[in-house]
Amino acid sequence: MFFIINCVKDANFKSPESFCNNQLVANISFNEVKNLFQGEVIQIQQDLVIEGYIVSSDQAGNFFSTLHIQDYPINPTAGFQIEIDLRDSYLFYELGSKVFIKLKGLYLGKSKGVYKLGGVFTSFGNLSAGRLPARAVGDHLFLSCDPISNLAPKIISIPELSEELISTLIQLESLEFIAEEQNLTFALPKEETIRNLTNCNGVLIELLNSGYSDFQDTILPSGNGSVTAVLYRENNDYQLIIRTLNDMDLRNKRCVNSEVLLTSDQIFISEIADPNNNAEARFIELYNAANEQIQLDGWLLLRYTNTNVTSGSEIDLSGIIIDSNSTLVFSPNAMEFESIYGFPPDFELGNNSPADSNGDDNLVLIDPFGTVIDVFGLVGEDGSGTNHEFEDGKAERNINIVTGNPVFTFNEWTIYNDTGGSETINLPQNAPEDYSPGIR
Repeated sequence: MFFIINCVKDANFKSPESFCNNQLVANISFNEVKNLFQGEVIQIQQDLVIEGYIVSSDQAGNFFSTLHIQDYPINPTAGFQIEIDLRDSYLFYELGSKVFIKLKGLYLGKSKGVYKLGGVFTSFGNLSAGRLPARAVGDHLFLSCDPISNLAPKIISIPELSEELISTLIQLESLEFIAEEQNLTFALPKEETIRNLTNCNGVLIELLNSGYSDFQDTILPSGNGSVTAVLYRENNDYQLIIRTLNDMDLRNKRCVNSEVLLTSDQIFISEIADPNNNAEARFIELYNAANEQIQLDGWLLLRYTNTNVTSGSEIDLSGIIIDSNSTLVFSPNAMEFESIYGFPPDFELGNNSPADSNGDDNLVLIDPFGTVIDVFGLVGEDGSGTNHEFEDGKAERNINIVTGNPVFTFNEWTIYNDTGGSETINLPQNAPEDYSPGIR
């Protein structure tokens, strides 16, 4: 048993109970609760109780008004983020504490890949799971009488990360901050700041830091080693959030060549567009079918115009990261692209670039070692009237294709144009309705 001294003077504040509770019994699992979410925020009406273990702490200021709770102290299978309007929550809920959560009356939502429980927040008529008022925390969150558990983070690699492990404690080995960020601080003052960690294969993961944390102005460690953190997510990007600097042990020597160039045959051209109704809405899309992100340093995307055997346009993709099972969309005109499709492209390449083909050009994707990874068309042959013409139409990679091909193979594609020659489809395509940029 432990005791809490309550110094809050607000008469409306109801502090969490300082005594433990072993009367509650869990009657539903974390994953069963998640299955209640069907795309829209709901308020839980059933008398449901889950039990779990506290894995986050706001003691160092890197977490704010949230608790992260996982289902087991060792080898967790699921986690939740609990939104609470309670500062210094570490005084009430220590790391490793077992807690019971009465779910009736709480709201369940999912935001940017993270399952959340809490109160309700309304913006422009849309409901979100928001902070549970401090006076209500003690009605839903109860400490167990069990001793505090020794948490054992799940040791895992970046490619093995999965949505199920969000809000659980994990440990990644052989990480280091990228060379470009050495000598920077963990965060800018009063700003949420992302720093980038990499393993020795060049695979990146983001470290999310608060500009109000105790270690905000600490210089990033320069070595290599392990990082223990709560796994978080921002849409397609996994992120790590540490509790304190003790979660990092980066004292080993850095990777021999941490700026290694990477290749993969699972990156390929997935869609090329030349809309019949608007040439400014053209684009080219790349897709990464691998289960890990790839940094495209040294990669080139080339356009061969008409019958030319020398590229007329070449784009260096260095500095670009393509996430696992994700697309990159390149446009010649970002403003026009956004006005047509309703969202900005990932990158604007300009006129006469590989993203600006009029339908009879040839495209080639090359890795940093000069190897042709993927090809659309036949270099040296004008596409007009051939099986690689997509004028006023599009060339779309068939969904069963998961690797690039250095030799153009017609049956890997579905091709629309305004002629229908050589078994292509004579059906001009109009933007936006006939295109799906960003969707594989």
